[in-house]
Amino acid sequence: MRAIHATEAGGPEVLSVVDMPEPHARPGELVVRLAAAGVNFRDTYERSGVYPMPFPHVPGAEGAGTVTAVGEGVTDVAVGDRVAWADARASYAEQVLVPAAAALPVPDGLDLETAAALPLQGMTAHYLVASTFPLGPGQTALLTAAAGGVGLLLTQMATARGARVIGLVGSREKEVLAREAGAAEVVRYTELDDLTAELPGIVRELTGGAGVDVAYDGVGRTTFDASLASLRRRGMLVLFGGASGQVPPFDLQRLNSVGSAFVTRPKLADYVADREELLWRAGEVFGAAVAGRLTVRVGARFPLAEARQAHEALEGRGTTGKVLLVP
Repeated sequence: MRAIHATEAGGPEVLSVVDMPEPHARPGELVVRLAAAGVNFRDTYERSGVYPMPFPHVPGAEGAGTVTAVGEGVTDVAVGDRVAWADARASYAEQVLVPAAAALPVPDGLDLETAAALPLQGMTAHYLVASTFPLGPGQTALLTAAAGGVGLLLTQMATARGARVIGLVGSREKEVLAREAGAAEVVRYTELDDLTAELPGIVRELTGGAGVDVAYDGVGRTTFDASLASLRRRGMLVLFGGASGQVPPFDLQRLNSVGSAFVTRPKLADYVADREELLWRAGEVFGAAVAGRLTVRVGARFPLAEARQAHEALEGRGTTGKVLLVP
């Protein structure tokens, strides 16, 4: 089978196509014929060495496909079943070994490409608005990268809960997408001379001087200070990614000076802590997509062999919505 190798820590150029033996299901595992793999910033962090990984390795952890083999002890999944996953290593491959405990049943009415686009970003958006800072009517959220994969889903979920979203985007095209997803206000950071100095003032104008209840920041280093300064008293900054780089250490006394603020750095694994929670969260996301309450935008599809180009597009801010690799 064909797969992608990251040969060493580095830029997208370290990704190459290799031939590998097809996997065999061990106890508690499934072999799945890949329909599509999700491309995520997590993959770029692991490829570049920000997150420690052995090299060479096959990147990717998200996807969907059809089960072709079932390992010993697996009783609730059968050959021919359609499954998706958010955490199965080496997903940039034509055949993927998926732990049965990580497999998510794909409901009727949901195609496999859409199913591949939802697990990581959909469940991330869900835990952010439903669990980390549960949004409700009358509350306002600031969202960086509002036209990204998580951003478009989070905006829809937040507005469905009665909250108001102020989105941060980089272009007119992305502003249109954010507004279509339900953002009440959109700020183009490319039109600001100094994001850190100007964005908090704009946010306070839009909130009657109060600031936002929560800032969901998936960009990191370049937006963190502006997000923190945009909070209302006792507001929360939820740092869930670092697309622009990791946030350097900072003095906790700053939380006092901006109004006794809270900062948290969550990850999906802690919000799908057991099988019951995983299935509940995935079921909510998949169910909303099937019912038409959640629109999933696949902004770019690349052949598996073009994983390098997919990483370049993602890191270069050249994509909107979800990026997929398709065998």
